Amino acid sequence: MTDLEITRMAHGGEGIAELDGRVVFVRGAYPGDVVRVRLTQDKKRFARAEVTEVLTPGPLRVEQACPAAAAGAGCCDFGDLNPEAETGLKADILLSQLTRLGRVSEPPAPELHPLPPVRGWRTRVRLGVDKQGRAGFRAHGSHEIISVPCTQVVPGLVDDLLDRTYTPGAEIVAVRDSAGQRHVVETRRAPRGRRVENVQQVLEGSGTVTEHADGHTFHFPATGFWQAHVAAPDAYTTLVREWLADLPAGEGVGWDLYGGVGLFVPALASALGDGAVIHSVDYSTSARNQEFDGHRVEWHNTLVEKAIGSLPAPRVVVLDPPRTGAGDEVVAGVAKQNPERVIHVGCDPATFSRDAAAWGEAGYRLTRLAVLNAFPGTHHFEVMAQLSR
Repeated sequence: MTDLEITRMAHGGEGIAELDGRVVFVRGAYPGDVVRVRLTQDKKRFARAEVTEVLTPGPLRVEQACPAAAAGAGCCDFGDLNPEAETGLKADILLSQLTRLGRVSEPPAPELHPLPPVRGWRTRVRLGVDKQGRAGFRAHGSHEIISVPCTQVVPGLVDDLLDRTYTPGAEIVAVRDSAGQRHVVETRRAPRGRRVENVQQVLEGSGTVTEHADGHTFHFPATGFWQAHVAAPDAYTTLVREWLADLPAGEGVGWDLYGGVGLFVPALASALGDGAVIHSVDYSTSARNQEFDGHRVEWHNTLVEKAIGSLPAPRVVVLDPPRTGAGDEVVAGVAKQNPERVIHVGCDPATFSRDAAAWGEAGYRLTRLAVLNAFPGTHHFEVMAQLSR
């Protein structure tokens, strides 16, 4: 056992301390904490550790709010962090990643957008099912199922689901949509990094959700992608509209890349004005079923990297890639078309920062930056950036 003082935060929700000239990444610790730890990985230049005892809590630490996390689930790893400090802490993590990985020497000061509520915000959840057919949240770093409610989830969404039994090895997707309807479907577990889209059985509701955002109504399968936080869709689209409000007048083409069901289509079309054509690209089958009155939208049900070489040149591009980021190929392909504005949404600060480096290589610079705390109580957060040449 070793006693350490945490000085700052790393990407991934780990606190950072030093031991014998090496950096130690400590899961479950925050700046100002003095903790007793057990080393779990011991390398020449760094080590990893887990907390066995908090000797002196720092100013950011509070009581764990989530009973599932307290029981060992991997859901609310920031459930014992003061919510008022959370968004600022995440902004510090982002700026560190942009400097180190993004090679951005002077990033714009990030706008901070904490999204209320900080508890009971998650409108869609995926539960694991163990060999006995019990559903619950997965333990951290394990396939073990913990059938204890999580404080992320909107009230009433999953409580009674934890008392039922299901097909062993399946996954249960539960959604509370904008109409107040609960949809519960059983699916097979998707390969790592892939979205669950194939419904094996609808257990409750119709299996087709209705969501309202940015003045429009969307219909898609319960397994289709939609932002989890109840306030996130309107927060994101509002920011896109604000940032593009000063776009010079004139119609043109917009690209909505990794567009899902088309959340950003109305905001993008509004910014470009009458006569705009929006090309929305996503491999998801859910992306082909939306209709937008008054907007010309062409849907491309394929991978982004395959589509961008054949699309007409855009004035504005909005892209919201998965956690793995857009990557150098996509960034270079977009930059080659010379859009006036790019709005890049990222859900991982490290991959977002690597994409920022690629944008820099292509001659684009960050002009606006925002941190949206769309996953309160966890180390995850959303980043939005505007870029131009």
